[in-house]
Amino acid sequence: MADAVTLAWHQYRLERRMFWRNPSAAFFNFALPLLFLMLFGAVFSGSQENLDVIVPGIAGMSVMSTTFSALAMNLTFLREQGVLKRMRGTPLPSGAYLAGVFANAVTNAVVQVTLVVLAGKAFFGVDWPKDYLELAVFVLAGVVTLAALGVAWSHVIPNFDAAPAYVNIVFLPVIFISGVFFDAENAPTFLRDIAQALPLTHLIDGLSGAMVDGSGLGDHLSGLAVVAIWGVAGIALAIRGFSWESHRR
Repeated sequence: MADAVTLAWHQYRLERRMFWRNPSAAFFNFALPLLFLMLFGAVFSGSQENLDVIVPGIAGMSVMSTTFSALAMNLTFLREQGVLKRMRGTPLPSGAYLAGVFANAVTNAVVQVTLVVLAGKAFFGVDWPKDYLELAVFVLAGVVTLAALGVAWSHVIPNFDAAPAYVNIVFLPVIFISGVFFDAENAPTFLRDIAQALPLTHLIDGLSGAMVDGSGLGDHLSGLAVVAIWGVAGIALAIRGFSWESHRR
């Protein structure tokens, strides 16, 4: 067990170095959400009510981009390049390798949410989080759920050329419907109904409760349950369909 943890740690450190050596990955994981935050923050600079929506919304979007989008793209690339197949042929245990990849995505999500919180405090008048326990619980639930869904979605992507289209056809509508850029309560009824079935909506509501309202974890237990249900489904689909080899179509 200790050896597996040590090997996972070494793989995690390797993933971190490889991440920072890829400028495009660093841009889409860190710079793009902050760019959205600055742009929409400038647009709504005269309305604290809107800023209180944008900051937790961008935090939720950051969790999705660093887990769902990143893992779906990366696993498709690694599978198509034969990296996953070769890794399975090495003495490194599969679990240690995947733990390193997963921990890398978790680190990106935590760092990104921290940057959004700091930017919200420094530039947009959003105070420090009022409930750190609720913030930690929803970030953890969001990371696990969206990472699992990202792994599961990578099974659907036929090849890396198609990966951006397959990822964005999910990512873009979900961040729009879930209320990243506006209060979802103001959306048409049919969009609100769809949003209530999506995990990102409840992740953003939980982050808003922790960062802005201070309403407490107890007020968001039903939303946390929806995120958990998606998480269980995502983990089951990620395990069931996982393949170490590419079946390019």
